[in-house]
Amino acid sequence: MISANFIDIPPLLGARGTITLPGSKSISNRILLLSALAKGATEIRDVLLSDDTERMLAGLRALGVGVEQLEPHVFRVQGCCGNFGETRCARFPVKQAELFLGNAGTAFRPLTAALALSGGHYRLSGVARMHERPIGDLVDALCELGANIDYLGNEGFPPLEIFPATLSGAGRVSVRGDVSSQFLTALLMALPLLDREVTVEVAGELISKPYIEITLAMMARFGVSVSRDGWRSFTVSAGSCYMSPGVIYVEGDASSASYFLAAGAIGGGPVRIEGVGGDSIQGDVRFADALAMMGARITVGPNWMEAGAPESGRLKAIDLDCNHIPDAAMTLAVAALFAEGTTTLRNIASWRVKETDRIAAMAAELRKVGATVEDGADYIRITPPAQTRHAAIDTYDDHRMAMCFSLAAFGPEGMRINDPGCVAKTFPDYFARFREVVRAVPVIAIDGPSASGKGTVAQRVAAKLGYHYLDSGALYRLLAVAAQHGGIMLADEAGLAALAGRMEISFEGEQIWLDGALVGDELRGEQCAAAASKVAALPGVRAALLGKQHAFRRAPGLVADGRDMASVVFPDADLKIFLTASAEARAERRYKQLKEKGMDANIAALLQDIRARDGRDTGRSVAPLQQAPGASLLDTTALDIGQAVQEVLARYPAKDSKNTGPV
Repeated sequence: MISANFIDIPPLLGARGTITLPGSKSISNRILLLSALAKGATEIRDVLLSDDTERMLAGLRALGVGVEQLEPHVFRVQGCCGNFGETRCARFPVKQAELFLGNAGTAFRPLTAALALSGGHYRLSGVARMHERPIGDLVDALCELGANIDYLGNEGFPPLEIFPATLSGAGRVSVRGDVSSQFLTALLMALPLLDREVTVEVAGELISKPYIEITLAMMARFGVSVSRDGWRSFTVSAGSCYMSPGVIYVEGDASSASYFLAAGAIGGGPVRIEGVGGDSIQGDVRFADALAMMGARITVGPNWMEAGAPESGRLKAIDLDCNHIPDAAMTLAVAALFAEGTTTLRNIASWRVKETDRIAAMAAELRKVGATVEDGADYIRITPPAQTRHAAIDTYDDHRMAMCFSLAAFGPEGMRINDPGCVAKTFPDYFARFREVVRAVPVIAIDGPSASGKGTVAQRVAAKLGYHYLDSGALYRLLAVAAQHGGIMLADEAGLAALAGRMEISFEGEQIWLDGALVGDELRGEQCAAAASKVAALPGVRAALLGKQHAFRRAPGLVADGRDMASVVFPDADLKIFLTASAEARAERRYKQLKEKGMDANIAALLQDIRARDGRDTGRSVAPLQQAPGASLLDTTALDIGQAVQEVLARYPAKDSKNTGPV
């Protein structure tokens, strides 16, 4: 189920399929900026469309760069070099602007460096979290080169005001390498704006080295070679100038590949990702090596990778230095929930200064699902629970938190992801693509009017298949009974909703248990049915019971009956049946049922009550009784129970690996 605030992912049984990856965020934004600084026009294909790239595109347009969208993922950028009398890499034509760059570090840091050396007056700001992400080391290095930058808030952090630079600074500068590799990337990409040779020395250990490799490779594609002394220093020669390569393609995003590869490793697989492989320039392709260490079956081609579960069926824990895969390492943290032993991920201090403090966030959410977690300044250690439990995962406005924890739904109870829209930063349609390869616990949803026989049919279908059974109508009748016992009025929506959240309900064959006590025939009386109809019309009550209904979805499958199972509760059901019969046939069935239980009944009164209830159920404003889109109509007026059961089973698709359920 999806809302603006959360997405409910049902428990997942497996994963299999092929995904073509979106373009890399890191490469997209690097190419966009280099194209703007280059001589000539560049056609960029397979550009990622996401919040971060939109920030870069909007920033370039605001700075006077010619940007034309040719196709959904194809842009032409007219470089500034040579257009304004420049003989080296050009500065931007607009000399005064205010740019809002959201939480896009791959836009904010490189644009800071380029604008600081461009001779203009600019203000750069972002969201509150961007203003908590350090930038002081980059600013210090730029000021050594002659830049003039003020902090508009806290020292060392955005927002920034940039004034025209003197550009007569040092030819050798130093930048810390142990906070963010984006500082070095930003400096290197901006240095061709100067007309002198500059060497950048790296102070301390350089983290996220593969991202620097991406930067150097992209600069080389635009004609600027950087000489280097290992990872200690990098030199950009005087006279360097970016030249358009004409047409350039963006690789698929290797970080995004990690979620699908992990799904294959946890869910059986194989899952293949296309768009990145053994020939990739991205360091995060080495995530596949980490999965192989955990026992996953990995196959790699030049532009694709594939993952399947270990031969033993279960991943094993690892102890890994993750400096080379800082973003993809987050996926390992969630994969550790399904591994034997304790997994330790080290050298991940950069997590602390990302979109959120990812070490703290990951530790908090892993504990919610039952893991034992130890975290430190630069490591996290995860011991999985015997089985994960359902939780509402907070995502901290961090796209990778949302995507990582989708994998936790491979546990027996599924998972809720709060604020799923945050994936728009890098992968706007992630959840739709994820459901293309996962196989959810199957559901047969049988809806229909009162006394249509749907409960008996559903129960027998569940028994035939060995599935769990949910009588959703009983939930409302149970609530009506519990309200009567607790002295809660049937019009007290808030009180009923709170009571619904507290009830403990289970079905065992034909027996129904409420808070540990067996409930008898009081649920079947017409008075209880009428009360249930009233409470079921209350939006707060239906919302409160939704989670309880979802909790019945457990392996190997579920058969659920009610009035909105296919339309509201399980819209992704594998089979949707709208079971009905004439009002006269239903009244007769109800009459026989009550008589068999030794209860008084009047068939004329029953017929009147059924027609009145049909009117209430079809006319209510919340989840009205209706045949859901895609539901199959089954009229049982002329059928007995056995025939109706056989008809449902005949319409049910085979239970095989192709039977996938969307999230």
